Amino acid sequence: MIRLDDTYRSRAAPPGSARYWSWLFSHPEARAPLLGVFALLAEWRAATNPAVDAAVAQTKLLWWRDEMQRLAQRAPLHPISRLLGSLPGAAEIDFAPLAQAVGAASAQVGGVPIERGALLPAHAQDLIGGPLLIAAQLGADAAEASPGLRDCAAALAHGEYLARALADYRRDAGFGRIAFPIDELLERSIGNDDLCAPAPAPGLAAYLAETRAAAARSFARAAAALEPPERARHRGLLVLAALGGHHLRTHRPPYAEDVRLQDIYFAWRTARTASCAR
Repeated sequence: MIRLDDTYRSRAAPPGSARYWSWLFSHPEARAPLLGVFALLAEWRAATNPAVDAAVAQTKLLWWRDEMQRLAQRAPLHPISRLLGSLPGAAEIDFAPLAQAVGAASAQVGGVPIERGALLPAHAQDLIGGPLLIAAQLGADAAEASPGLRDCAAALAHGEYLARALADYRRDAGFGRIAFPIDELLERSIGNDDLCAPAPAPGLAAYLAETRAAAARSFARAAAALEPPERARHRGLLVLAALGGHHLRTHRPPYAEDVRLQDIYFAWRTARTASCAR
């Protein structure tokens, strides 16, 4: 099996981050798939940073879209996609959702807003959920995912999208990007100036609290979605759900990298409980 360069590994799962603890406490056979998918998500996330020139970002993402097509055709070039293609069971996996994820990232770079709240779960699924599901399938050497696993990945994607939007909405608005659904903002008369303000006005503060509660519900749904026989194999996803909820409660951004004892405890307890599930 191909080993990722340390640069890709550190970007995929920075020490102290939720993804690091997810990888560290995951089932041994799930670690390489998780690391590979985390590495892809890190590359695409870097391209969507609004500080990156949009033309440069779109060029990078166009290359990645082509690379995901090469991966689907079993001829990848990049070390990350070569790692994924070399894993047991990769020949049976449909990698098409990875190309969809690149497309969703490209839409964000282009400033395409989410028009309605009802569309947000599908966008989060394309951007994050599909890749997480592929990691889980590779980690279980299974071409088909159970309904519980699909629900877990979808709920994690929704929770993580909202958590990141809560952390970055002010920065994004400053670059002309809106992370939240437009219909929800219009319904509450929240404008771009409100999103850019140093402190949220009462209407925005109430909306942010509602969004935080929705993200918490999604992480809780992800934590409960897996059937007991699946929980040990997919405990890395459960760690993501546990830390996602914990970071929301403590108002920490989902990408925080500072090592905290509570994070280690939540990750260890979640993984141990999952391993004992029957």
